[in-house]
Amino acid sequence: MTELRATYRLQLSGDFDLHAARELVPYLRDLGISHLYLSPSLQARSGSTHGYDVVDPTRVSDALGGEDALRALAAEGLGVILDIVPNHMGTGDENRWWPDPEIFDIDPESGWYRRFFDIDDLAAVRVERKEVFDLLHGKVLELVRDGVIDGVRVDHPDGLADPAGYLRRLQDAGVPHVWVEKILAVGEGVRDWPVDGTVGYEFLVDVGALFVDPAGEAMLTDLWRTVSGDARPFEELMIAAQLELATGTFAREVDRLRVLLGDDDAPIPEALAELPVYRTYVEPWSGKVADEDREAIAASGMAPSLARILLLEEPGNADFVTRFQQTSPPVTAKGVEDTAFYRYGRLMALNEVGGEPARFGMSVAEFHAANAERARRFPRNLLVTSTHDTKRSADARARIGALASMPDVWAPFARRWADTAERYMLLQNVVAAWPVSAERLEAYVEKSLREGKVHTTWAEPDEVYEADEKRYATGLLADAAFAADIEGFLERLLPVAERHALGQLLLKLTVPGLPDVYGGDDLWFLALVDPDNRRPVDWAARREALDALRAGAPPTRETVKLWLIWRALDLRARRPDAFAGAYTPLDAGDGTVAFLRGDGEVLVAVRVREDAAASEPPEGEWRDVLAGAPADYGLLLLERADAIAA
Repeated sequence: MTELRATYRLQLSGDFDLHAARELVPYLRDLGISHLYLSPSLQARSGSTHGYDVVDPTRVSDALGGEDALRALAAEGLGVILDIVPNHMGTGDENRWWPDPEIFDIDPESGWYRRFFDIDDLAAVRVERKEVFDLLHGKVLELVRDGVIDGVRVDHPDGLADPAGYLRRLQDAGVPHVWVEKILAVGEGVRDWPVDGTVGYEFLVDVGALFVDPAGEAMLTDLWRTVSGDARPFEELMIAAQLELATGTFAREVDRLRVLLGDDDAPIPEALAELPVYRTYVEPWSGKVADEDREAIAASGMAPSLARILLLEEPGNADFVTRFQQTSPPVTAKGVEDTAFYRYGRLMALNEVGGEPARFGMSVAEFHAANAERARRFPRNLLVTSTHDTKRSADARARIGALASMPDVWAPFARRWADTAERYMLLQNVVAAWPVSAERLEAYVEKSLREGKVHTTWAEPDEVYEADEKRYATGLLADAAFAADIEGFLERLLPVAERHALGQLLLKLTVPGLPDVYGGDDLWFLALVDPDNRRPVDWAARREALDALRAGAPPTRETVKLWLIWRALDLRARRPDAFAGAYTPLDAGDGTVAFLRGDGEVLVAVRVREDAAASEPPEGEWRDVLAGAPADYGLLLLERADAIAA
């Protein structure tokens, strides 16, 4: 099994299959990557662009090249981590098991079935049954036994009836490494599951907040309230959005819960909307109710009658408790990430998967504490800054986050060009992605407006309104005055934003955890929400740039990000014990994150505030791993010269 050092996420498709992935192996190996992190690769429905709509879990996708191609890819020397989907399968004629109620979570009498979120053609399966587990995982476990894959990423574990039991079954089946796509609320911890950790959204949220200057909060709050005309705090808006989803999009799921409870008037939508976490993990079959579950239910303020049932204090409601826990995650995800995040735009860098837009910044001490806790509990937790599901790529998010460092410059610019909430949110994304094409921007406008569900929706689009907003957006691109204004603004923003982006990247590469690089995010990558973040990648440009750096070419502004990844991963390869060892925070003031790894042989310092003093290394002989950087980015990565690894 390949030693875990860093993963590289690849989004496979018919246009970029397993054969194409194999051609990248020499580049990724030279970059310092240890593992390919593949999107779902079992047989999905025809024309699938993502692989999460599996219709035959017993074989590797023909469209991606088939099992022989996967085995050939694994034989190239990089480890493989595979994204798997235990919660649901695609429906329809291509799935020979559909709609078998022994396989799918279906009520044969009513025809009701549990969906993946609000997607009618993705039906949940009964993976808690051994026969269904074996069906879904037989091929995956064969690939594990044969050494083809080293581990799995579990998609949407919160949809399962018994997440803990499922994960124990994976462990018992011999899967050596498991990461879960568990979205944590700010301050929530992962349960004591047999996993290597999460896929890393909590790190993404924390490291982004670390660079958001709290000194900008008051001015940006006032600006948002003025331009939007909405003074509601985010929490109020969030709960309203979740309640709207619970009574609308998920009405059929709520109706089912009421049938199970035998109470047509139970305030179930309110309970779903007010739960402060994605879900609880009460176990009706064992009677287990964790303290975290009690705290979450108490914090929700839900009706006492429902609270007693969910805490197993009212016998005879086991099925309701399980179903409620499977329903709250989609209500939260769709209500918060896919609705409220498109309605509240004070600083959209904070509107990210697992994020809390009301939390304006994170202190250095809090960041250290989160790293120490990760090192203690899940030292191989994945660390991400961009994924296929993020609302913006890391570099685009850093641009928006940097607005908090210069609100006095941003505010007059924003007032000149945005006069509504929707246009103010759009303007932030234009700044994030500039230069951006009209085609990309129109696609973003349509998706953001429909997700927000204020004036138009996916189900009932107002195409006249959407056309007006698209004309406004593309009109900005065609306006010479706007172009001159934004270029002037970016001259001031980009030095700060790029320091923030590179600082977040260096922390991802050096704090406790397993860093992941999203496909294409090794050079500057300014992407908006999908499908914008899944555009074709210019692999030849990356190969050429890395070859030049390895041959001794100095890094430039265009290649500095790739250079930083290469240098940091080379250090991790040479000093694995240091990065598997201790994490020791250093006091460098409120504006700098500084720490030692291992026995003090690696030192990292990253400036997170513009007025922070330059960091000085402790006494001793040190080698500057980042010597030759094209500018002062406020970064320090040193290794002790008196203990240079051979």
